[in-house]
Amino acid sequence: MAQHAAGRLGAARIAARLPDTNAASIRDALAQVAELAALLITDESIRAEPVPDIAQSLVALAAMRVVAADLKRLSDRAPRTAHLRVDPPPKELETKLVQSISPDGQVLDSASKDLARARQRVREARKHVMDKLGAILGSLDQTERAPDAAVTVRGGRYVIPIRSTARVRVGGIVHDESATRSTVFVEPPEIIELGNELRAAESAELREVLRVLRELTDLLRPHRDAIAAAWEMCIAFDDLCARARYAVEVNGFVPEIGGHLKIKSGRHPLLVSGARDVVIPFDLELHFDEFTILVSGPNTGGKTVLIKAVGLLALLAQSGIVPPIGPHSSLPVFTEVFADIGDRQSIAASLSTFSAHVAALREILDRAGQGSLVLLDEIGSGTDPAEGGALAAATLKTLTRRRAITLATTHLGALKQLAAETVGIVNASLQFDAETLTPTYRLLKGVPGRSYGLAIARRLGVAEDVLAEAERGVPDAERTLDRLLASVEARGRDIDARAAGLEAREAQLALERQNLQNLQDLENQLHLREKALDKDARDKARAYLLEARKTVEAALGQARAAVTEATAKEARRMVEEAIEKTGGSADRRMGGSSDLRIGERVRTGQGKVGIVVEIRSDGRVVVEIGSIRLVVAPDLLERVDPSAHPPIRPSAQ
Repeated sequence: MAQHAAGRLGAARIAARLPDTNAASIRDALAQVAELAALLITDESIRAEPVPDIAQSLVALAAMRVVAADLKRLSDRAPRTAHLRVDPPPKELETKLVQSISPDGQVLDSASKDLARARQRVREARKHVMDKLGAILGSLDQTERAPDAAVTVRGGRYVIPIRSTARVRVGGIVHDESATRSTVFVEPPEIIELGNELRAAESAELREVLRVLRELTDLLRPHRDAIAAAWEMCIAFDDLCARARYAVEVNGFVPEIGGHLKIKSGRHPLLVSGARDVVIPFDLELHFDEFTILVSGPNTGGKTVLIKAVGLLALLAQSGIVPPIGPHSSLPVFTEVFADIGDRQSIAASLSTFSAHVAALREILDRAGQGSLVLLDEIGSGTDPAEGGALAAATLKTLTRRRAITLATTHLGALKQLAAETVGIVNASLQFDAETLTPTYRLLKGVPGRSYGLAIARRLGVAEDVLAEAERGVPDAERTLDRLLASVEARGRDIDARAAGLEAREAQLALERQNLQNLQDLENQLHLREKALDKDARDKARAYLLEARKTVEAALGQARAAVTEATAKEARRMVEEAIEKTGGSADRRMGGSSDLRIGERVRTGQGKVGIVVEIRSDGRVVVEIGSIRLVVAPDLLERVDPSAHPPIRPSAQ
């Protein structure tokens, strides 16, 4: 999860998170994560700034300003997240620091004019010294100077390397010598004063640098609290963003906090993160009178992973991290979590496997009670099965009486009957494919698991005579229980297969109903479009005939002088009759059966013949075609000739 953090400090904050025991604060933390996670799914621009150490004040101030702006932008969409925002320090501080301090923390020449002048004097004095030493070194004979001689620094003074035999002739101050003493590093006498001037210039530069730093410190000191609060804001936002991105990555949902233990689609956090294989989720619920889950079954079936997953999911939620669980889950608030998982054998402490388990059980029994979560792996193992089973049964009964939520795994057959004898203890198992002898990792509550020890041995090639003798040595009660569990598993598989078949059939029927509805909708759309096109054609015909009538009337006006008035009226009547026939025929083509009655046979646009069983108040007609009923507009139906098909009474439904 820390890999989702933008900076080192945010990752450290995540790694340092501890479980909380206050239900209200846990709910607030998870709600804040869920709020931001919902935005991250659609808005990838939300990112935390990598927060450096506060000593890198220049970068830190810039990060504070960016984070404050981002949180202000989220105030409407994510008010819980925006609640982290504090006002950043004034922009003038950042401007002054940018002007005075380089990103690597060095004081810049632009910090002050005096500093720029002091550094210029240092550069000039250094150049003078270097030039003078270079000239002296060049004037020496080859036998007087050291091989590959060049101006260098010893003890803060500029010197030249010469042979020890030439020291007297060159003179000056010896600041160092080689390991063989054949070379000495000398500051010639004519350079001493120049070196002193250089040291004085460097001292002046250092004094000005210290003055600038004191000035900047005085400038920042009044804003110390604001800087500290803004720095904390950046780290908290980085922490929150990392937790939100983790919630999105694992597709986690916020559980109800403070309820009974109910995990839907739970997954082990380590299996989910970066998992390449499919992770089988589990559902686990404890009712109000159930406190202990006893998980049994074969090795490699996932029992230990299951109880670890429950513990991790609870601790993640109490640490303000949305765990990889499904919706409608709820988790209690545990005040303490105890675990005895793995082999704690210790030669140094003289502890055998069983002794280590007993020591852990003693501590758990001394401290665990109501509000505790107890995880016990392979309880009662490591010693005689009868004694180990008795101790395990007593431990589980004690924890159940104390109302501690306990998840335990076992291979002991005697413990599988404990749930039938003790109120508050429930059996559970992880499904195992009896045919392939491979685990399915599906949790079954209420059913103890078979160990499959002999079946696995047979598959691995153990001799049949050995297996037969082993089977005869299994107690009758164990064999009876094993046969009963095998029968239960077989019936369970049969029920699951039937349920899967019913679900598939239901899905197919739903698909067919949807396809039928889609076809009906398409038919309605096509008829409406046809009606619109016919109406458009009718309007165009009317317009054409009206125009023709005008033309005829104009012609009749011109011809009145030559014909009688009766002839003109007859011509006009013929034109109007043509217009009326055109409109009426168009209306008849478009009109459906608007006067339908219940019991009449009608034909849909797809050619299907059915019976009118209901006429609704909105005018739409319910048509029964076989076992299917359709709701259709009446103008989309065609009445079937009653003489050919007499009316049939609708079925009473």
